[in-house]
Amino acid sequence: MSALDNVIIPKKELPANVVRLGWILTLAGLALAVLSYMTDANRAAFNNVIGFTFLASIAVGAVFFIALEYIAGAVWTTPFRRVLEFLGMLLIPTLLMAIPLFFKLHDVYHWTHADAVATDKILQAKAPYLNEMSFMTRFVIFMVLWLAFYFIFRQNSLKQDGNKDQKLTKKNIALAAAFIPVLAISISLFSIDWLMSLEPHWFSTMFGVYYFTGTILTALAVTTYFVVSLSQKGYFFKGINENHYYSFGALMFGLLSFWAYIAFSQFMLIWYANLPEENFWYIERWQHGWEYVSIAITLIHFWIPYFMLVSRPSKMNPANLKRMAALLVFAHFLDLYWLVMPTYNNAPVFGYHELAFPVLCIGLIIVFFALQAKRFNLVPVGDPKLQRGIDFHL
Repeated sequence: MSALDNVIIPKKELPANVVRLGWILTLAGLALAVLSYMTDANRAAFNNVIGFTFLASIAVGAVFFIALEYIAGAVWTTPFRRVLEFLGMLLIPTLLMAIPLFFKLHDVYHWTHADAVATDKILQAKAPYLNEMSFMTRFVIFMVLWLAFYFIFRQNSLKQDGNKDQKLTKKNIALAAAFIPVLAISISLFSIDWLMSLEPHWFSTMFGVYYFTGTILTALAVTTYFVVSLSQKGYFFKGINENHYYSFGALMFGLLSFWAYIAFSQFMLIWYANLPEENFWYIERWQHGWEYVSIAITLIHFWIPYFMLVSRPSKMNPANLKRMAALLVFAHFLDLYWLVMPTYNNAPVFGYHELAFPVLCIGLIIVFFALQAKRFNLVPVGDPKLQRGIDFHL
């Protein structure tokens, strides 16, 4: 019997209690978000930015890893690529979550105020880029490009399940080669628009890489959590082994180390130069209680997962992988909170306003994944690399 005989061919729905939990969280998060907008629209809008950029991280990061597998000719990820394809569908709710923000741009972004621009030379210099029309145009272009690439990747992969045509793999390889540079530019500008421009007088040439690294790390963490959980429930081939788990753990370990390197390098260069137009941003995050959030980020976004994943056995332990994946997802949300909320308030705030969007995002992730798992096979059974992926050993 070949390993392919052990692949789950029929579509297999997720357990009813998981689907039910997803819908409960989605509806609860949506209700809290609506209540938040009704009671304090400005605070809700800032939290909306966090939720929107968080969901975008998972969706765009998933599409990046799909492209990376094709262009690199990776084998070990092939049996799990469908998980990434399902997560990429989160681009749809990401787009919907951005819509309320276009009605609150003036309350969130200082550069949208004409009177402020008229008396500020820095904002005047940035006005050709930072203006509402170009802001919205860029967003539309980014979303169209991301959705177009994603749906072509997905369509070719799903079609291959039936006809097993290897030409579809070649098409996706060529598509991936075009997508990577598009993503590099678009994700950098996306982070500048939605996050860095919250403080329009501040700038960092490393910010785009900072957000991109957090994006792909979070997408990998969500994927790892799904893969391990589904494997434990028997949703994948029977031959999944420690080599597959180790690859997920090693990649998470490498990316969290790279994120720490970028984060520290950005801070170190600004601290060393000590220029007022740069250092005020970090000073704001080291007073009035934000220093505790800053310390928490260094601990849960780097030190704890670093030591919990540094050894080889820890990378092969499914329970440890799930714990670290969940921790890194939470760390990214906290990181976005740290990036966004000091613009709203000079001290950390926490209440149901801050709970609304993380609850909504978690619910949407579960619901969108479950809806697709009901319709499509969890394994890309037509991919020519599938057998080698199943037999993968280090």
